[in-house]
Amino acid sequence: MIDVSRRSLLAWMGGLTALGLAPGWAEDAPERAGMTLGAPTPFDPELVVSRARALAAAAYVPPPAVSQDWLDLSYDDFRGIWFDTRHTLFRGTPGAVQAEFFVAGLYFPHKIGLNAVEDGQSRQIAFQLRTFDTTDQFPALPEDGTGFAGFRLLGELEAEGRFQEYAVFQGASYFRAIGRGLAYGLSARGLALNTAGDGPEEFPVFRDFWIEAAEPGAPTVTVHALMDSPSVGGAYTFKITKGDTTVIDIASRLFPRVDLAAAGIAPGTSMFLFSDINRIRFDDFREAVHDSDGLLMLNGAGEALWRPLTNPRAVEVSTFADTSPRGFGLMQRARRAGDYTDLVAQYERRPSLWVEPTGDWGQGAVMLVEIPTDKEINDNIVAFWRPAAPLKAGQEHRFDYRLNWCATAPVEGVVAPVTNTRTGARVFEDGRIFTIDYAAHPALGTEPDRIEVRVSTSAGEISSQLLQRNPATGGMRLDFTLKGDARVAELRAELWRNGRPVAEVWVNRWVAT
Repeated sequence: MIDVSRRSLLAWMGGLTALGLAPGWAEDAPERAGMTLGAPTPFDPELVVSRARALAAAAYVPPPAVSQDWLDLSYDDFRGIWFDTRHTLFRGTPGAVQAEFFVAGLYFPHKIGLNAVEDGQSRQIAFQLRTFDTTDQFPALPEDGTGFAGFRLLGELEAEGRFQEYAVFQGASYFRAIGRGLAYGLSARGLALNTAGDGPEEFPVFRDFWIEAAEPGAPTVTVHALMDSPSVGGAYTFKITKGDTTVIDIASRLFPRVDLAAAGIAPGTSMFLFSDINRIRFDDFREAVHDSDGLLMLNGAGEALWRPLTNPRAVEVSTFADTSPRGFGLMQRARRAGDYTDLVAQYERRPSLWVEPTGDWGQGAVMLVEIPTDKEINDNIVAFWRPAAPLKAGQEHRFDYRLNWCATAPVEGVVAPVTNTRTGARVFEDGRIFTIDYAAHPALGTEPDRIEVRVSTSAGEISSQLLQRNPATGGMRLDFTLKGDARVAELRAELWRNGRPVAEVWVNRWVAT
């Protein structure tokens, strides 16, 4: 069973204040930037690892719920409470990063624990309604019925002296970030469990966070998180560096309670409604609607592969087996406002998310899950790495990687990138035509006759291959026809010159409707 709509996922979101894991309250708790903090205790990241290991060794305890009156708030009511920025954490300190908080309730049914770390000392952050502001219409609800749901980081991203949000952790193990000039789009998760599996998907939660004060003038802040779910405990460290590309270096250590045969490492969650590839299905004034338009992979053999996204009629799962992957991620390549003509959503500003493993991840596969949707409010795209061997219970499993929240992935441009994919019925003959546009690139050159075209299919027959210059883009366009009555075909197109690939390998699945 798969259900990754933004609304339904919110019902899972939130965390748990760890019982017995936080320091006790000081009798006269000191104030820090408006927040009440607990007594200081020494902090070491290995303490989070030890707690994750201890969690996994014990039976899972479901997180306590927010009280029913907070859960029963309407959407409009919930919009009527927000953090009072006078209480921003680390405000007025030499550090270049600040933190603000979200309240639990409605779609966020559990509380999480938050801690501030400075000079090697951790202090628990007390939840108090006085640090939130409300409209006059907001109902009077008990303070002890709710708690923290998450937090956001603010820094000088676009201009010196102007603090703005650039990363947020809120709900289950979800988080997202932006680089300079970008706007929020797709999200990442700490871990995916049984996504596109036979049974229900499991959503681990970050139940406690430790936010370190940034060094004066430094662009990097460190956040630690304790993860938990019925199947696994985990410890995460996020080193978040803001900039043109916001980089998050992640060290994760997982301690399964049970063998995990369907674990998803470094998962990204996005939305694809339509583009040129399926525009005919939607009666919409816009040219395209998506947070991401393709999956880019750099496999262990050094091949760059591009898989355009689609919005299928039924759930589609694609498996790209690999050994020692160099990177993968959901990209947003259409970057002109005219590609979408949506003045409000501004999809051209949505970030790409490029995953770079740190170290050797061994054998496994990049998995792509595409889910049907008829509305852009639903996240229907998931991509992650699935190890070939199950993650064994009672053992420690480490996965370290870098997330690049960017306009262009650091590996793009080594060969000619694919910029567009279109398909349609042939007019004067049987079959289906596919057109692939490639950006201009030195490796591609300007003479199509000097390029070897290799197109293959798992079913049917390929005919009418034609590679020609595209005067509108300065690059090239490949056309080919798929013939036959196959209902499903795995397609692959490559461009070679002088014995070397000169463009991304285009891969796609054609499913007849």
